[in-house]
Formats: sequence, C-alpha cells, structure tokens
Amino acid sequence: MDQVEDLLRELAPQVLAVLVRRYGDFDGAEDAVQEALVVAHTHWRDGVPEHPLGWLVTTASRRLIDQYRRDASRRDREVRAARAEPPAYDVLGRDDSLAVLFMACHPALTPASAVALTLRAVGGLSTAEIARAFLVPEATMAQRISRAKQRIRESGAGFALPDREEREARLPAVLHVLYLIFNEGYAATGGADAQRPDLSAEAIRLARMVHRLLPEETEAASLLALMLLLDARRPARTDDGGRLVPLPEQDRSRWDAARIEEGRALLDGSIGRGSVGEYQLQAAIAAVHDRAASAEETDWPQILALYGLLDALADNPVVTLNRAVALAMVDGPEAGLTLVDEVAARLPDHPRLPVVRGHLADMAGDHATARALFRQAADRATNRAERDHLLTLAARSSREA
Repeated sequence: MDQVEDLLRELAPQVLAVLVRRYGDFDGAEDAVQEALVVAHTHWRDGVPEHPLGWLVTTASRRLIDQYRRDASRRDREVRAARAEPPAYDVLGRDDSLAVLFMACHPALTPASAVALTLRAVGGLSTAEIARAFLVPEATMAQRISRAKQRIRESGAGFALPDREEREARLPAVLHVLYLIFNEGYAATGGADAQRPDLSAEAIRLARMVHRLLPEETEAASLLALMLLLDARRPARTDDGGRLVPLPEQDRSRWDAARIEEGRALLDGSIGRGSVGEYQLQAAIAAVHDRAASAEETDWPQILALYGLLDALADNPVVTLNRAVALAMVDGPEAGLTLVDEVAARLPDHPRLPVVRGHLADMAGDHATARALFRQAADRATNRAERDHLLTLAARSSREA
C-alpha cells in the first residue's frame, strides 16, 4: 500500500487542478478530491487502474456534481456541472500542481492555515492525519482548513500559476510553508516522539516538486538541499528507545550518505546563480556539519562565518542564538555567552534561550547554572522526548558539579 499512498499523494494536486479549472470551485473541488482519495484507498487494494489520474478525476467529478445536487443554494451551478462530462483523458496531460501549491499558500492566509491547506490540497493528507500531526482535534483542524478555503474564495484569486513577477513575490511564502512542515517533522513541537518522519518526507516531496517545476529558482533548490542534508541524520538522531541523541554524539555511519550527496550537489548547483539566500546559507551550514567525519573535525570557523552572513541577511534573533554557539566553539564559551546576553531581550520566552545558555554554561564549567537552565528549559518543553533529553542533561550537569 505504500506505493499506492505515494501515487495518490503525487496525483492529488493534479486532480484538484483539473477540477478547479473545469468547475471554478476550489472549495468544493478540494472536498471532492479528498472523497475520491478515500474511495481510491479501498478500490486500489487489488490493483491500480490503467489510468489512475483519469480514474480519480472521474470519481472526484461525480462527487462534486452529487454535492451540487444536494445543495439547493447551488442550483445554477448544478445545471452547469450536470451538463458537463468529466474531463477526457487527453486533457489531463498538464501538471498544475504548482498552481495548486501557490493557491494553498495564498498571502491572505496565516502560516498555520497555509500549512494545513497545503498538506490537504497538495499533500493529499486527510484532515484527521493533519490533526494528528499537529496534535489538535480533528474538528479544530477542519475549521482551520475551512476558514483557509473561505479566505481564498473571498480574495477572488484565480486558478493559475502566477506570472513571473507575482511568482517571485509569492515564492518565499510557498518555501516558508514547506520549511515549517519540514521543521515540524524534523523536531516535533509536541507529543511523545522527537521526530515525525512522515511530515519530513512530505515536505521533501513537495520541495522536489517545486524544484522540478521551477529549476531556475535557487532558493527552491537550496531549501530542498537543506531538507536532504538535515534529514540524512534522522536515523542517528534517536536511539532504539526513541531518546534524542545530540549531534556530537551521533553515530555518523548511520547518516544517509545518498541524501547528503544529493543535498550537496543541489547546494553546489545553486551557488553563484543569483543572490545568496537564507536557505542557501542554512544548507551550507548543514553541509559543513555533514562533511565532518566526527564532531571534533567540524569546521567551526567556517560555520561561524556562514552564521555571520545569515545573521546579517535574516536579522533573526534565533539565528544570532545559533551564531553564539558557533562563536563559543571558536572563541570560547564566554564569548558565546556575551552574544547571548546581547540578544536575550529579543527572545524573552523562547524555549531555546535557556538551552543555549545551559550548554555554554556547561562548557564554561558552571555546571550548577547549567543544571538550573536545563531544568528551566525542560519545564517549558512541549515535546516529551525533548523534555526527557533536557532532564538528562540536567542530571549530567549535577554529577559534574
């Protein structure tokens, strides 16, 4: 069934694109596609049809027409839809997945709404699956998705891939949504598990799609490179009991060498093609870590230089916090702590602030302070695996104090 799942997720945005072009109703078409995917899950167990895309379009079209017939307030559209035959196979050749993705990441939406709608409309996930991934009730997620579709409808957005100027303006929002999806998979913000590989895999799949359809966009290539370089470490990031393993302690022989090679090739291909972007710099930092055969061989001066460029470009206090760690590795923990103090006012309640301070205090030999900071961070943690890891660090600092 894994192959069927992959095929359905690949075809979902294409089916949605066909229906939206045919009927001009993103909201109704998206619901109909979800119903068609559920039907396909059952009917395709014994084999995938000869024309899977056509099968899904026909099924979804019938569901949409049935919905129009049930909805008395849509009588006019019922007449138009009932007269229209499902699109013939020969008009299904174009792939409008990117147009669907740009619509799902419409600037009128909040990032949270755009993430949810992207996973449903482009990723083919059910509302229940998305709700489970983000640890909210299914009804809450359904409302979020419904409101997102309503905002798109109210915006009057047409269904088409934006022209080059508008695409360049909206592409950052698309990439940011994919980045958020990947990050939630890479380091889950809640629940018991440290990672959610299904979300990371979905973000990588969608990023591949963007890169394939927009190969000239260097930041799209760089984001995909970043995802691959980070996801390559996934097998070593937790032990057999699901406990987090810090980067310096990971068994690097378990890293996915093929993903690292692909990520580095994408990064190399993006360098020198246009201006330097945030994802390109983040990918470059990840590549330096992945090149090191051991933690001791990490080129920290290069990482520090890259963080300096990223900090200047992004003006993001979290980036500054990460730069403080690199600075500590190059010039000592006191230098890192000084930089943390400079940026702390911009991150008063950020969960990473006590973690970084704790690590740097530990490096400086102030184990009592480190213990208190790790416990403070553990109290703030919403992910059980992260909380357990921080308590382990606190206990280790207690032994060394």
